[in-house]
Amino acid sequence: MRLSPDQIIFWQHGFIKLNATIVFTWGLMFVLAVGSKLITRKLSKGLKRSRWQNLLEIIVTGIEKQIEEVGLSQPQKYIGFLGTLFLFVAAASLCTVIPGYEPPTGSFSTTAALALCVFVAVPFFGIEEQGIGNYLKSYVKPTFIMLPFNIISEISRTLALAVRLFGNMMSGAMIIGILLTVMPFIFPIIMTLLGLLTGMVQAYIFSILAAVYIAAATRVSKVRPEHDANIEE
Repeated sequence: MRLSPDQIIFWQHGFIKLNATIVFTWGLMFVLAVGSKLITRKLSKGLKRSRWQNLLEIIVTGIEKQIEEVGLSQPQKYIGFLGTLFLFVAAASLCTVIPGYEPPTGSFSTTAALALCVFVAVPFFGIEEQGIGNYLKSYVKPTFIMLPFNIISEISRTLALAVRLFGNMMSGAMIIGILLTVMPFIFPIIMTLLGLLTGMVQAYIFSILAAVYIAAATRVSKVRPEHDANIEE
């Protein structure tokens, strides 16, 4: 039983390998890119809109509202990044119904890459919102002693994101593989359906955690007006 799509090798030359993780990852990105282009090619800006566009706008509006509830006041700025994370993880899970397909999220290299995207996005959006000086100052608050702990926190939560997604996705594939050998008719179908549900849940959790980390990095401290301070005195 394969524990990871990394074990499926399509082509190899010396130490260079083309495994299933790379093939299915790029294939999935290609499908998402082409699909998004086809879906949005005939969008209307007028009052007359198709039912498909109305449904699409409802979904996008719902995602923006969810992002705003996390703490990001301008969801339009972050929906591209967070929405892409959600779609990739969700599509990787949904495509498991295709024979011969192995979800790339079953490889730790893929989940680590997704976590690194979040790791880079957090300071990027934080610096864009607060400025590089104010963002770097957040690492030494409330005292300079907190600097190493804040750095460790950034690294550990990135690792936790990668391990959590990898563990949940791989465990579902392992359970299905075990049931296929024990009872190859009924239970694998049920577990496949549960696996699809689990994949959607994991996509949601991963995107929400990324939004929470970005919200924490972009939060700007508001200075209280002087007259309010005088009233309190």
